[in-house]
Amino acid sequence: MWNRLLGALLKQLIKHGTLTVQLSSGPTIKAGNGAAPSVTVRLTDDTLPRKLILNPELTMGEAYMDGTLVVEGDDIRGLLTLVVQNFQEGNLPLSQSLARSIRIAKRKWDQWIPHAIAKKNAEYHYDISTPFYYLFLDEDRQYTCAYYKDPSFTLEQAQVAKKAHIAGKLLIKPGMKILDIGSGWGGLAITLAKEYGAQVVGVTLSDEQRKAAVQRAEEAGVSHLVEFRLQDYRDVTEQFDRIVSVGMLEHVGQPQYPTYFRQIEKNLKEDGVALIHFIGRTGPPGNLSPWFQKYIFPGGYTPSLSEVVSVVEKTNLEAADIEVWRTHYDRTLYEWLIRFEDRLDEVRAMGYDERFIRMWRYYLIASELSLSDMPHVLYHVQLHKHQTTVPITRDYLYVDGAPEPHSAFPDGFVPKK
Repeated sequence: MWNRLLGALLKQLIKHGTLTVQLSSGPTIKAGNGAAPSVTVRLTDDTLPRKLILNPELTMGEAYMDGTLVVEGDDIRGLLTLVVQNFQEGNLPLSQSLARSIRIAKRKWDQWIPHAIAKKNAEYHYDISTPFYYLFLDEDRQYTCAYYKDPSFTLEQAQVAKKAHIAGKLLIKPGMKILDIGSGWGGLAITLAKEYGAQVVGVTLSDEQRKAAVQRAEEAGVSHLVEFRLQDYRDVTEQFDRIVSVGMLEHVGQPQYPTYFRQIEKNLKEDGVALIHFIGRTGPPGNLSPWFQKYIFPGGYTPSLSEVVSVVEKTNLEAADIEVWRTHYDRTLYEWLIRFEDRLDEVRAMGYDERFIRMWRYYLIASELSLSDMPHVLYHVQLHKHQTTVPITRDYLYVDGAPEPHSAFPDGFVPKK
């Protein structure tokens, strides 16, 4: 029965391209129109058809991690691309549409993140191992979207450009006091201190990140300008000239948005500027994949712009500028993936097994596709309290007048499988 139901589900989902599924027992399933792209998958566990029917998003990722879903040529990019593109065409079966509606309806419960859970969630992802992250990140350990002002940029150059763009929007002057919410391994805070003369307080819930950031600040000679705290953003009491939050809003949880923006309002001086850098949806509110919730970002969520702006409207903060970065994060994730794949021997030498490697490969590729083939972008929301705090045009950011590229990827670029 489950084999037949799986066949029916796949034939309803896959309308363009071809998916061949070889079952551990039973006839081979073929779905699609017989055209390219063509992907072949082998299931080695008799329980997978039932699990895929009941929870396909979770099960597909788990089965790939476990090695019970084997993709011919290990073309997991091809499989995910085929599924995502057909999903985006609206071919989702009724049962899965209902399941998604239920997950969206209950996301406020799933994303209720008090202090203790926030710390646990941060530790789950960011305390894996600092040396592991250093294998595939740029030299400054930026684990957020880079800014490809020029498609020929290396990852390092694009991350430098990202920090410069953020600093420009913050309108920093020497001696200003800055709060960095979710300070990671300290790269942005150290740059703002070393290159712009700012005094920076960085808060994080990952002790591994804080320790690394403190050491890096000492090595950079700015430990007298930068303080890294193991502290929840909700517990910060001082006021700051500038507040920056890069890649943090995705971990806050939608029910905490009022608290988050009220806290920024409280911590920001009357003539201050804040910048919120986050992955968001170009469509209506949704939910994070259950696989990502379980294995990558517990409590994580990428909000629609309406969910953010509607909360900001209820504070004394005003949107000074909203910028949309398209294709920049796709490119960033792709660069991380290539570096990760190139250093698998070192990953194994650190004690991580093949299941962990497949999990991270799946995560990086799925994340890239969520930004290239699904309605996700990177938002920059610049906030202030008075209309005259921030210049009324963006000319201050583009003094050289250089034209912006149309894509972060070079012309004719084709990703590796």
